[in-house]
Amino acid sequence: MQKKAILRKRLLKERINGLLITDPANVRYLSGFTGSSGYIIITQEHALLLTDFRYREQARDEVKGHSIIIENSERSLEVRDVCVRYGIRSLGFEENTMTYAAYRKLLKRKIGLRPVSDIVETIRSVKSSDELDCIRTAVRRAEAAFRKLQPVIKAGVTERNIALKLEELLKKEGCKKLPFEVIVATGPRSALPHAKPTDRKLKKGDLVVIDWGGECEGYFSDMTRTLLLKAGDISRQKELYNNVLEANDRAIKSVRPGVGTAAVDAAARDFIRQKGFDDCFGHGTGHGVGLAVHERPVVSWRSKEIISENMVFTIEPGIYVPGFGGVRIEDMVAARKNGAEVLTSLPKKLKVIER
Repeated sequence: MQKKAILRKRLLKERINGLLITDPANVRYLSGFTGSSGYIIITQEHALLLTDFRYREQARDEVKGHSIIIENSERSLEVRDVCVRYGIRSLGFEENTMTYAAYRKLLKRKIGLRPVSDIVETIRSVKSSDELDCIRTAVRRAEAAFRKLQPVIKAGVTERNIALKLEELLKKEGCKKLPFEVIVATGPRSALPHAKPTDRKLKKGDLVVIDWGGECEGYFSDMTRTLLLKAGDISRQKELYNNVLEANDRAIKSVRPGVGTAAVDAAARDFIRQKGFDDCFGHGTGHGVGLAVHERPVVSWRSKEIISENMVFTIEPGIYVPGFGGVRIEDMVAARKNGAEVLTSLPKKLKVIER
């Protein structure tokens, strides 16, 4: 079923005459518009894109299946005029993304507003074959860049230099933008799940966590690998790594349509708990990836979502020991009829660097 047909069914269910879409990723998903300033209004009969003069030509080139309105006045006035023209008495708006300032302006225009949540995001969570192709290319670009990075990773090099080099390689592989700033965390700092790269130099025995992603046509990839610099006794580092690898494998094997994402999280979390590291794994096991690097579904103990075929999400368990270091192994998977298709292909056997 086409995107707008699914969306219009939801409008009936929500008992609203129209939906105002303000999230840039949702605007792009529905219309193809990539500009930074634009709203969509969807009714049962009409699909409209509102943007300003700067994007007039771009909108004409990019937008499919929507009438284009080039604004001649303040945007809230344009929205009001559309509501009057098309008889929209109850206008849904995306409560998670609309700013309070924009909401107040619309209220002043006497528009009947009703908050809704995750309507477009739910549709986005199931990927089409074209979307999957873009994500696969984003994965390939990210992996190609990482392979070329390998000679740079050695004792004496700083986290920041590794991150800068990886960013350069990602751009050279064709990524027009990066989904997020590259994470490089080494030694004790690898126990920080979202550490920013610093001028710390790599040392023998360091765990090296690198978290990065690629891009293709606005779609992203996201992956993490953990490496180890050789030293005399690295048995503890290996123990952490092997436990995370097993948790990663168990979670991937649990993926199939109809299974709750909380069960996938539990497959990884229960194993880590059994190994005595319950307090060292505090984030969710994964998240959806597409036009945003964090989107639905959420793979967490808190989630009540059910996996559908062609959902794409990460599997990224970790163990983080304060003062010592951490390990995270992150893959991307697509849910298929018979289980998970692993989209990432980089080896997961622990790589011990001797340089």
